[in-house]
Amino acid sequence: MEAKAIVKYVRISPQKARLVVDMIRGKRAGEAERILTFTQKKAAGIVKKVLKSAIANATQNPNIDENILYVKEIFVGQGPSLKRWRARAQGRAASIKKRMSHITVVLDEK
Repeated sequence: MEAKAIVKYVRISPQKARLVVDMIRGKRAGEAERILTFTQKKAAGIVKKVLKSAIANATQNPNIDENILYVKEIFVGQGPSLKRWRARAQGRAASIKKRMSHITVVLDEK
């Protein structure tokens, strides 16, 4: 039985979030939570929050044993970009894209 949690429109670029997500793919839920606790990246806190939400979603089902959950699927999709402008030389402007992410965590029993 699967449990799922999704967070959308997180203000971190997908490239940075994928570095953290790749570390916990396929790991047990408890072990993944410990890895994220000691990872010194901004995305680690966000991913940990989504992981805890997925664990909480799983515990709502009495048929699922919380102790044997593992990260079946975890991925980061690109959300919309905020478009900003920065002044440059000779009256020009350069665009800045502030990227957003959608993070999805799927847990399953081993």
